[in-house]
Amino acid sequence: MRLLHTSDWHLGRSFHGESLLEEQAAALERIAAIARDGEVDVVVIAGDLYDRAIPPAEAVRLFDATVRRLSEAGTAVVAIAGNHDSNVRVSVYDALLASLGVTIRGEVHRCDEPVLVTPRRGGGTVAIYPLPFLEPSLDAPALLPPHAPGDPPPPRLGHEEVTRLALARIQADRARRPASRAVLVAHTFVAGGASSESERELSVGNVERVSVAAFAGFDYVALGHLHGSQDLDGPRLAYSGTPLPYSFSEERHVKSVRLVEIADDGSLAVERVPLGVGRPLRTIEGRLEELLRDPALEEARPARLRVRLTDENLPLQAMARLRPRFPHIAELRHLPPERPDGGGEARAARIAATLTPLQRSLAFFAEQQGRDPAPAEAALLGQALEAARTGGER
Repeated sequence: MRLLHTSDWHLGRSFHGESLLEEQAAALERIAAIARDGEVDVVVIAGDLYDRAIPPAEAVRLFDATVRRLSEAGTAVVAIAGNHDSNVRVSVYDALLASLGVTIRGEVHRCDEPVLVTPRRGGGTVAIYPLPFLEPSLDAPALLPPHAPGDPPPPRLGHEEVTRLALARIQADRARRPASRAVLVAHTFVAGGASSESERELSVGNVERVSVAAFAGFDYVALGHLHGSQDLDGPRLAYSGTPLPYSFSEERHVKSVRLVEIADDGSLAVERVPLGVGRPLRTIEGRLEELLRDPALEEARPARLRVRLTDENLPLQAMARLRPRFPHIAELRHLPPERPDGGGEARAARIAATLTPLQRSLAFFAEQQGRDPAPAEAALLGQALEAARTGGER
């Protein structure tokens, strides 16, 4: 069987205020083409279909069009809810869509109901188990034995424990299908995975980690949540990563999908296929005048930029002066050199500490917009700060 593993589409997301929907559409079109040209039997989407629980209408339409394109090409689709999704909203039509070869699972109590896929090139049926994102406090009651009146309260479970409860149900179903190859689709943080700045923490500290050992016994585990493509147990347990970079911490990622060939004996052949879509990310650093003149930086012009200025003092209207050459600046930081006399960044911090909140806000406005705020704009900023200080009281 041939499977395409993708995840964390985050449809509807923006990058420093700029919509990514057009680039996301190009990425999904590329994924659909890879599935079609590779005669893929099933596309699995391992959660975070959308960037928020109530996504914008344009994002919903894009998801619908992509799933329809895959289905019309004869490819099955198995998707799960991630921690950014509303498990109820994304799976509301799951029972209806199943007859069309599309599964969008958001409810944990159905985790032991596999999607059975018969490869188009022959071979045995593969059981695909969709395990949506688990919130221990909400999902544990559906996995624990019923709590009778008078019984002691059930134990408080973490991500490891609640995941193992769900997997025990799945393995019980697997025991009734001894000849089937099995694939798990899950959205979680597996211990040993490398995170990035654009992921939402599942809980405080490291308690959200689930051990690699918990996922023993599956021929392939298609993971979602972490945004970088990575293997955790050879090719058998892996994250596909996002189709686009969603923070500057992903600047060096090669965004891709995974084509997985699962033989009848369970052996794997995995190919990472780069998507090659979307605007690249770059970080450039130096003094303002150097950045404006350096001919080598012309190749950074089309990229989304993080600019680090190393001038001793932040130049006036730095953003406005940079933008004609670099029209896609997303972030500007001032990193002045440290001096023995306590200058540079430490000096800037001391100066900033003497400013009122309004003065800081006005200075930030001027830096970002390349001009001083108009009197009406300054008045609005003052009103907003006062409302924040008083909690909105009049």
